[in-house]
Amino acid sequence: MEPLLGVKIGCLFALLALTLVCGLIPICFKWFQIEAATGRHRRVLSLLGCISAGVFLGAGLMHMTAEALEGMETEIQKFEMQMDYPYGELVISLGFFLVFFMESLALQCCPGAAGGSEVQEEECGGAHVLGFHSHGPLPSPSRSPFRALILLLSLSFHSVFEGLAVGLQTTVAATVQLCLAVLAHKGLVVFGVGLRLVQTGTESRWAVFSILLFALMSPLGLALGLAVAGGDSEGARGLAQAVLESVAAGTFLYVTFLEILPRELAGPEAPLAKWGCVAAGFAFMALIALWA
Repeated sequence: MEPLLGVKIGCLFALLALTLVCGLIPICFKWFQIEAATGRHRRVLSLLGCISAGVFLGAGLMHMTAEALEGMETEIQKFEMQMDYPYGELVISLGFFLVFFMESLALQCCPGAAGGSEVQEEECGGAHVLGFHSHGPLPSPSRSPFRALILLLSLSFHSVFEGLAVGLQTTVAATVQLCLAVLAHKGLVVFGVGLRLVQTGTESRWAVFSILLFALMSPLGLALGLAVAGGDSEGARGLAQAVLESVAAGTFLYVTFLEILPRELAGPEAPLAKWGCVAAGFAFMALIALWA
């Protein structure tokens, strides 16, 4: 076996194992269920949620959005078009408005679904639809499984492209460096995803299935990178990939700014401590961006 191939296979299993372990920790341990927590336990979980919010903010701005803009710029230049129009920002905004439209459509079709902050089942057209919370003057702690699903899907797209980038590396050093950068932020991100699934009241079996599916995304991308490594590696980074990653970045920003941050900052207790935790999570992701 060639050394490079062996390193990439090792990276594949490392990505899979880390994602599974970090994602399942908040799901398998009842200590992370904030509804049953009181006193100091509840405050610790709240601050932990703020750290994950900072991680999501950093992942959205420093990784997903940055990579999407870079990819769009590269692909547009191949068409010898003038880059005086922000095509990347446009596609990211379309991803944002896509999720905005989907949620607005659901609320329009089922007006009663916006009435509370608890997960509710409303009957609409013979189908059961999970409820959404309303956006009032004060942000209420949302438990919307819809937004948790959007978060998972956007991160899954990004994970495929991360794995693809690792699989397309041509040297052992570059492969190890990129894989370590991905692993460094992957653990915190997937832990935040697991925590978010618990906080939105997702059933344990569906939460475990979601984490398992999410864990397979980076190895899937890496395997695709291995499959095309012998051919034209630039051909694998086409306009379709750049557009998909830009849309995923837009959907991720929607969930981050309209769901995760408002939920974690909704409570009046310890606002400076919450700010510090959000800033710490963001700073970690900004630091990782030096190598990613």
